[in-house]
Amino acid sequence: MKVACLSFTDNGRKIGGKLSGFKSNNGVEIHHYINHEIKGGIKNIFKDIVKEYDGIVFISATGIAVRMMAPYIVDKTVDPAIVVVDDLGRFSISLLSGHIGGGNFLCKWIADILKAKPIITTASDSRGIEAIDVFAMKMGYLMEDMESVKDITAMMVNGKKIGFYSDMKEIIYYDNILAIDSLDGIEDLKDEIDGLILVTSTQNIALEIPHTILRPKNLNIGIGCRKGVEGERIIKAILETLDRNNLSKNSIKSIGTIEVKKDEVGIIEASKYFDCPMNIFTIREIENVEKMFEKSSFVKKTIGVSSVSEPCAYLSGGKIVVKKTKCNGITIAISREVNYG
Repeated sequence: MKVACLSFTDNGRKIGGKLSGFKSNNGVEIHHYINHEIKGGIKNIFKDIVKEYDGIVFISATGIAVRMMAPYIVDKTVDPAIVVVDDLGRFSISLLSGHIGGGNFLCKWIADILKAKPIITTASDSRGIEAIDVFAMKMGYLMEDMESVKDITAMMVNGKKIGFYSDMKEIIYYDNILAIDSLDGIEDLKDEIDGLILVTSTQNIALEIPHTILRPKNLNIGIGCRKGVEGERIIKAILETLDRNNLSKNSIKSIGTIEVKKDEVGIIEASKYFDCPMNIFTIREIENVEKMFEKSSFVKKTIGVSSVSEPCAYLSGGKIVVKKTKCNGITIAISREVNYG
């Protein structure tokens, strides 16, 4: 986390020097800007600071931070973390982007260094509730709809009964939670719960209950293809296969293929498009599991193994949920990693 520390007084300069000189072991890197040492003052370069840094610490009155930052506030998903420290070093205040931006973390970290009192006013933290956005960030889940995240978190703050279903084993920390084992019949719970948190790679779920969906990275795509197949075609084939099987592209964890295809431009392009790693498997690795899957004499003659897409999906992790699907010279299989605890 790259952090700009801004000081405006002599005492603030001393505190800023202490913070910027602290040897962090948690990835925080602090750069100190002293107002009177900058031509035109910090305000003159503040626009660039907002663009460059993940967090900004004002050693100043809160009003200075509010007035300087106000023109640059966009959205909680992109705004930098803002922390304010008074120039006597008594308080560390999380002012903006406490959860997603890491403001609350930065606030506590600074308070620990300065032996100051951390001031955190987010409602979930005050009540000891794990906010949905904090949980999602911790687990690496994608939040598809921030409005629904906000609505369900508000229900939690107000003590409402919340249902929780997940493909994975981890559960959010909230006292008034109802763990749900299956998506089947989930709508029947509408009289028992006020809202739902769903951690799943299932794309479309028909629900009237207020809910938010978090996407885990738990789908592994196995691919086999003819030589020279364009990336555009592979991407389209993956998307169509996911759509037919009601699976979310946002849950793709990896793309796997056999070693002889590791330099196929189309597969490499697909991996970049879905922003996921490529898993490359040797002929020996595939030979060890190929008996579990449908065999092709043509593939055996051409490559040396009787199947590619299904073994590669399987070896990448999880259970096969989409068997080999042929898409005009491309074969695709999908495995899903689930852990219900």
